[in-house]
Amino acid sequence: MIKAKLLLLEDDPNLSESVCEYLEEQGYDVVPVYDASAAEDALYEGKFDVLLLDVNIPGGDGFSLLKASRKKGNVTPAIFITSRNGISDVEEGFESGGDDYIRKPYQLKELLLRIQTILKRNFYHPPSDTLDLGEGITYDILNQVLRIQNKEQPLQLKEHKLLKLFIQHKNELLTHETIMEYLWDYEETPSDGSLRTYIKTLRKLLGKDRIVSHKRLGYQFR
Repeated sequence: MIKAKLLLLEDDPNLSESVCEYLEEQGYDVVPVYDASAAEDALYEGKFDVLLLDVNIPGGDGFSLLKASRKKGNVTPAIFITSRNGISDVEEGFESGGDDYIRKPYQLKELLLRIQTILKRNFYHPPSDTLDLGEGITYDILNQVLRIQNKEQPLQLKEHKLLKLFIQHKNELLTHETIMEYLWDYEETPSDGSLRTYIKTLRKLLGKDRIVSHKRLGYQFR
């Protein structure tokens, strides 16, 4: 099972530790950072499924941080977690690119539910936590597991990320550049050969006709 990766920006070490411990127990991979500079580095160096952002942080503020990241093309869904609870603060949070807003103090269970909702929303509000891909193939959104005839199929990390990208953009033509940028972090060297291998693996599992190759352009998941 591939864990959803969360970035937690929280400058209170005790709260950060509590949130990390709880979310990791729920099956998530959590990367904690404590100030604006560390958050900027994390956003530049890695890719996440959800951003959890405090607002009042050393070296800046969460609103400005996300707004700047959005201008650079980062579309990762973000939840603001803050004690700033005025309506103007909520408005600023959404205007800066936030997808949700939770006020402190909060229950960890509430945070979990909001994260789960965000993750499901990326798949166009499915009626359940499991997507039916046809022919006995299903994808568990929250646990990020591919099953064929109810049998879990092990995937490498980048194979899993590629499948998730395809599912989220079914029937769309994804360029080679888009796929490469999504699969490889900044310190990694993208590989055409590796990408072809990942495509071959997914075709073997899903059926060769499900992933269409458009010569010199990219791939399309049907």
